[in-house]
Amino acid sequence: MLRVDRATPTSLKLVLPRAADFTARDLTDRESQCCSFFAFGFESDGENVMMRIEVPPAHKDVLDALEARIPH
Repeated sequence: MLRVDRATPTSLKLVLPRAADFTARDLTDRESQCCSFFAFGFESDGENVMMRIEVPPAHKDVLDALEARIPH
């Protein structure tokens, strides 16, 4: 993990090394199957991958718990 940015209470952006792209996409595909309230998006600048995670306000506590588990 290169950086974590909590832009809003319901969105989180993770900046990952490019080598983590496949693993992150695989994880989000599986997570979407069990927790459909998550919305994931990916962007790349060629060197890094930005993974966006968004949840509805009713699930903010889930995003809080996820962020708490990420080493900063």
